Order: sequence, then C-alpha cells, then structure tokens
Amino acid sequence: MSLQVLEIGQIAIAVNDIDKARAFYRDVLGLPFLFDAPPAMSFLMCGSVRLMLTTLQGDPADHRTSSIYYKVADLSHADQQLHKAGIAWERPPALVAKMADHDLWMGFVRDPDHNLIGLMEERRS
Repeated sequence: MSLQVLEIGQIAIAVNDIDKARAFYRDVLGLPFLFDAPPAMSFLMCGSVRLMLTTLQGDPADHRTSSIYYKVADLSHADQQLHKAGIAWERPPALVAKMADHDLWMGFVRDPDHNLIGLMEERRS
C-alpha cells in the first residue's frame, strides 16, 4: 500500500522580515491572519491551507522555495488592487491555456523577499 497524500495542510515560506511579509500577505493579498508565534513565525490562511511565514532556520539550502499559485476570482480586480498597493507585475496577467470550460489566466508578482507569487484566474468561457 502506498502513501496517499490528501491535500496540502501548510506551506512554509522563508522570509527576511516577518512584519513586512505579514503585511504583504495579509494586506495586499488579503489572506486572513491567524496568529504569530514569536520570535520568527506568522500564520495566515489561504482557503483550507495554512501559510507559515518564517525567518531562515538552520541551513539556508533547506529554504529554497517553489512558486505558489493563488487563485483569484478576477485578475483585473487584482491588478487594480496591486496597483493601489504599489506592487508591480513581474509578468502581467496573460492567457495561458484555453480549456473546455474555462480559460486559464496567470500573472506573477514578487513578495518583499522576492519570492515569485503566481496569481491565477480560471475565467469561464
């Protein structure tokens, strides 16, 4: 019998400044804040997945991160909100793929630690 992963429970992102990172994910991306675990962790929710922001702990090689893609309802609205927050697109939203029942749009920004953040919309055709 093989191991069966059901879903993502938590994602950790290594950051340099907890306060700046928390403000970005809470105030710019709109993720609900859960709690801080001093001195070096802050937790937010993204749907059913908990996001942990943490300063580097141990070997820096253990903290390489993959891009995380956040679903949004409307990339045009996200564009307006990012502009208001002074956040520039690394790569502006563009059509990535036409699916049978929707078009997949993606754009990319960077958080305060320069981690690449994907924003995606599954726009019904």
